[in-house]
Amino acid sequence: MQNDNLKSYLHLHLIVFIWGFTAILGELISLDALPLVWFRMLMAVGFIVLFMLYKKTDITIPRKTIMVFLLLGLVIALHWLTFFKAIKVSNVSVTLACLSTGAFFASFLEPILYKRKVIWYEVFFGLLVVVGLYIIFNFEGDYYLGIILALTSAFLSALFSVVNGKYAKMYDSTVISFYELSGGVLCFSIYLLLTNSFSKEFFILRPSDWIYLIILSSICTAYAFIASVKVMKFISPYTVMLTINLEPIYGIILALLLFKDKEKMSPEFYLGALIILFTVVLNGIIKYRLKNRRD
Repeated sequence: MQNDNLKSYLHLHLIVFIWGFTAILGELISLDALPLVWFRMLMAVGFIVLFMLYKKTDITIPRKTIMVFLLLGLVIALHWLTFFKAIKVSNVSVTLACLSTGAFFASFLEPILYKRKVIWYEVFFGLLVVVGLYIIFNFEGDYYLGIILALTSAFLSALFSVVNGKYAKMYDSTVISFYELSGGVLCFSIYLLLTNSFSKEFFILRPSDWIYLIILSSICTAYAFIASVKVMKFISPYTVMLTINLEPIYGIILALLLFKDKEKMSPEFYLGALIILFTVVLNGIIKYRLKNRRD
């Protein structure tokens, strides 16, 4: 059992590293954000379908729930759209630092959607995040559009996670992923059709883009999602949460190694990013300890 826990913990770090690499692929792919997300989701659906056929997964669920998943698919598609757009107009470091605020958007969305009381320390931590963002805005003003897009992406990610959380306990994660990604593809396809964006040129990609898209849709999307659910059988949610917070750190380090001067930021940027990351981790630790006391 202990050996399984160690393997799962190492596996989780690999998954988080893969998620951090998603931002790198977004920088490497030459496509604009919208076609990039469309190709990513379409190809990921294909890989998940192959996996479900192999596992003989039953996808039968209530129609009302399917509609909810399709709408959530639009939310996650918009999250990815703003995420990759932020990378295109700024860089990986700025985008990942701002994306770390997702946990605090979730802290304020939960009381609204689930009608629970606002917790005082979440408000305090929210103010600390604002301080970190102010430092980043103040010293990295040239990236203001990227910062706004990344914060929008973080909010959409939090909204998706909060709403999706209750369904994750009721249905198979692969089935949920299939319907949600299909919903994103469907919504974006309708938009692309209405704007006459589908053309011969739309489907002509560089060979390198095809390679990066295959990696992005298979390993960073389909595989990482399914594998993350599997490791939770052996690792506590607390450990998972803390490890996932390493994603922006892995991503920023990778960006510095691969893109060098483009990703070098001011010392104040790293101070602001550190305040945000520290606050997110501290929030998770307090939540875990309070939950243990109640249990």
